[in-house]
Amino acid sequence: MSFSSGSMRGGRTRKFKSEINVVPYIDVMLVLLVIFMVAAPLTNPGVINLPNAAKSTLPPTEYIRIDLRPDTSATLTIAGSKGGKAPTETAANRAALAQKLQAIHADRPELPVMISADKNIKYDEVIQAISEAKKLGIERVGLATK
Repeated sequence: MSFSSGSMRGGRTRKFKSEINVVPYIDVMLVLLVIFMVAAPLTNPGVINLPNAAKSTLPPTEYIRIDLRPDTSATLTIAGSKGGKAPTETAANRAALAQKLQAIHADRPELPVMISADKNIKYDEVIQAISEAKKLGIERVGLATK
């Protein structure tokens, strides 16, 4: 009976596995992917800081000023009018604003439009006012800044 050095037990040799099991890593990555996909729409983009605009080199001497307020009322004024006091018209809603703007534009088609909107107003309302002015054929439409 001969005994060898103990490395042979029952006539078999053990092989060590030299591969990495990646299945748990894939499971963890899929769970993280689902968490990020669910959490992404919940993040708030925060406050947008709008840049200041420089004044134009030659502002018009006369223009139609539209003041938009959050309570859906609007005021139309012919600013810088030569006749002294500028006529002011108030529109209760956006449809009345379009009608009064059309009447002023029909009377004096050369006047550009300057839109001055409160910072708490919806962006869509400002865009609608610009769109209405462009539909009437007013080519120069600007936005008032501080």
